[in-house]
Amino acid sequence: MPEKKPAHAKTDNVAVPLHSESTAEGTEGASPQDEPDRKSPFSDEELEHFKQLILKRRSDAVEDIERMRSQLEDSREQAENDSAYSFHMADAGTDAMEREKLYLMIARQQKYIGYLDRALERIKNGTYGICKVTGKAISKERLEAVPHTEISIEAKLKQKK
Repeated sequence: MPEKKPAHAKTDNVAVPLHSESTAEGTEGASPQDEPDRKSPFSDEELEHFKQLILKRRSDAVEDIERMRSQLEDSREQAENDSAYSFHMADAGTDAMEREKLYLMIARQQKYIGYLDRALERIKNGTYGICKVTGKAISKERLEAVPHTEISIEAKLKQKK
């Protein structure tokens, strides 16, 4: 019986999505532009530049997650060390809210890493820089600002209408 791969890589209490699970918003209802034989409008050098940019942003996001996990652990330890008499209910509420905020920020960073992973896959399969909606090339300026995007400015503006 083949071994089933987990959908998440578990580390501590927070799961990081794997490549196959990552998704991006606004790409439901795949169109004919999703054909894998479409080639990126960028040269190998430009693709390498975008790959390095994406890897840097991914690395930064992973570091952010580790920093936030450390803050959560510190928060838990502090809560265990406080006695019931020296701890006010309002302080407990504030601490709970801060922990919840950290969990949400970790989840957001994990989602971002998923988008970056998908962009790396598109570089690998030669479809990076092609709009999923229009099938046209995404501008280099847009990819510099949002290297994990799957749609052009034109398509994004149509979505907002």
